[in-house]
Amino acid sequence: MNNLLLLILCFIAGMLLRRFKRMPDNAPAALNSFIIHISLPALALLYIHEMHISSDIVLIALMAWLVFGLSAGFFWLAGRWLNLPRATTGALILVGGLGNTSFFGVPMVEAFYGKSGIATAIMVDQLGSFFALSVLGITVAGIYSSGRPTAAEIVKRIALFPPFIALVISLLLIPVEYAEWFSVLLKRLGDTLAPMALLSVGMQLRLGHVAELKRNLALGLVFKLVLAPLAIYLLYVKLLGAHGQAIQVTLFEAAMPPMITAAIVATEHDLDPALANVMVAVGIILSFFTLSAWWFFWRTV
Repeated sequence: MNNLLLLILCFIAGMLLRRFKRMPDNAPAALNSFIIHISLPALALLYIHEMHISSDIVLIALMAWLVFGLSAGFFWLAGRWLNLPRATTGALILVGGLGNTSFFGVPMVEAFYGKSGIATAIMVDQLGSFFALSVLGITVAGIYSSGRPTAAEIVKRIALFPPFIALVISLLLIPVEYAEWFSVLLKRLGDTLAPMALLSVGMQLRLGHVAELKRNLALGLVFKLVLAPLAIYLLYVKLLGAHGQAIQVTLFEAAMPPMITAAIVATEHDLDPALANVMVAVGIILSFFTLSAWWFFWRTV
């Protein structure tokens, strides 16, 4: 509950700081840069190093990749049908395809499933959402922001993406035990992600954009909050027969609202920043209701 209150307060603080012009216009860009270069790499170095593998690891990790693949196909078709600008289609794929499975997802998992569900939530986030953002997300951002980059350019963008570099290093360091001071340092740096990300989103949010972007906003959130988790449920439970708490938590994470970091990447690549930030803000609010409904529906899985 404390984590959720932190998210809400930082989001409101960001809106107020913008409203009363207490921060420079480029403040969100500076916050986003800190998150990409410091906060996210610190979290990768800490949590991937401490991760424990379970028997459901493949399904747990694969979920985020499947959702992103569904998002790419769904919004590509929607973009052609509705004749959407390339930047808008890219924003929908990126923000609609990646869930907020970390600093919003983990507190929600703990609230609904207890501390026993946190380990699964971390695996979903680090091996699933975080890795998918570093590879697929950066690829889509490159394609939709600058036309058609070559394969070499895409590989270069992925390889130079700071969180991806940290991800690779953390995997290599798994056999090495961290010093206590180093783990504490990484945690302190990683803890900056939630407040800074919500401040950034709050500063960039314009309430007038909700009405202006209502069609695309509804399209993105219906997919992320309803269609994507439903598709994963049908695949994992009905088709593959998977069950148990780890699967319930994985399904629950599939229903999370859009990832704030995905919106930051979309903004950095000029992919309809207004839509990306509104999707995050409205998605978080709506997800309090949709997640409760999904939890009730999945109790017997």
